[in-house]
Amino acid sequence: MTFAIIIFAIALQVFLTARKVSPFLSLLIVAIIAGLLLGMQPIDLLKSIEKGVGSTLGGLALIICLGAILGKILEASGAAEKISTTLIKNFGEKNIQWAVLLTGFLIGIPLYYNAGFVILVPLIFSIAKKTGLPLLYIAIPMAASLSTTHCFLPPHPGPVVLVNAFDADMGKTLLYGLVIAIPVVILAGPFLGRLLQGVKVNVSNLFGTDQPALKKLPAAFPSFFIALLPVLLITLAVLANSFFSAGTMIRKILLFTGDSTIALLIAVLMAGWYFGIRAGHPMETVMKWLSDAVSGIAMILLIITAGGVFKQVLTDSGTGAYIASFSSQWQMPPLLFGWVVTALLRVTIGSATVAGITAAGVVSPLVAGGTVSPELMVLAVGTGSVFGSHINDSGFWMFKEFFQLSLKQTFLSWTVMETVISILGLGGVLLLELFI
Repeated sequence: MTFAIIIFAIALQVFLTARKVSPFLSLLIVAIIAGLLLGMQPIDLLKSIEKGVGSTLGGLALIICLGAILGKILEASGAAEKISTTLIKNFGEKNIQWAVLLTGFLIGIPLYYNAGFVILVPLIFSIAKKTGLPLLYIAIPMAASLSTTHCFLPPHPGPVVLVNAFDADMGKTLLYGLVIAIPVVILAGPFLGRLLQGVKVNVSNLFGTDQPALKKLPAAFPSFFIALLPVLLITLAVLANSFFSAGTMIRKILLFTGDSTIALLIAVLMAGWYFGIRAGHPMETVMKWLSDAVSGIAMILLIITAGGVFKQVLTDSGTGAYIASFSSQWQMPPLLFGWVVTALLRVTIGSATVAGITAAGVVSPLVAGGTVSPELMVLAVGTGSVFGSHINDSGFWMFKEFFQLSLKQTFLSWTVMETVISILGLGGVLLLELFI
């Protein structure tokens, strides 16, 4: 009965979206209906809604807003155009996918997916407009590299939690993850992007790339440096956590400035000064860039929040526990079992991190029994956690709304990309098992 209710909820969401109902409203409606049908008491349902709003906005609101502001300043000042021009010049238009892939992969290793995504979105639009190439042809390699690093590689929260849960070696997990992630991101990025280049998407966007060309662009070094400053600060924090003793002042400072929100805030302040005030723009203009950026993503924030509510209702209704209870009775190889359980949880409750954490409790006895490599189990669960992303995942709506895609286009691009990453990742884990 639980599966039937979930399928009904997904079908209802698709129907309402097809009828042009705002995803913000439709997701809230579907979340409430699904919660009631799953047997939640009204008072508990209301608590889940509040919890879903708080947990989603708590981790995303400032990151998305600050990332959008940084993107707007980079775009309006011409810095994003300078970055795209430099990449095109050095890699050539023929190899621009690989330039975007490399940029996304380097940014994705230390940076959380959401922060990396909002930093790179203006660059994707700028390159698409300048080259005339299809938007998804360029966007898919970026999204694939960010998503792959998110599910495979520490220091992302999902892999780190799994490393601790399975008592795995962090260094080995990172090494094995890199071995698998590189071929996976190549296949799920540039190659899939080429298959989707026929999808027509408007390159006008919330960052205003239709504005008149600037007479003089900023220099290349400060454009790259400020755009990648959050990545640098977060990377320094990761290094500080490993090489400096606890309690030292330098470690405290680097960990503080390396927080995603603080790193983005520092980059925004520096960008506003260097590309705005220092370049001769009045404070009113710089503040207008800020206002335009926030107003442009207001609906996106609401939609992502509603998706978080849907995810929370499914979680609190016991859907995850239901999946785990009967999946534990299956008989299959440990790594495949870990992937299947996580993939089912991901499709059911939406959150990759929650799916991974829930699956960890199910498969931990297999790891403790010494029948499988704990590092490979981390990767098996991690790759299962991105399988089949759809309407109950906030990342689905972020990709859809930022790139102004229809529901069908988002399924054909984002959902297919995430599924390809998951299946290829599983293949890589099983292949690596033969040599370990």
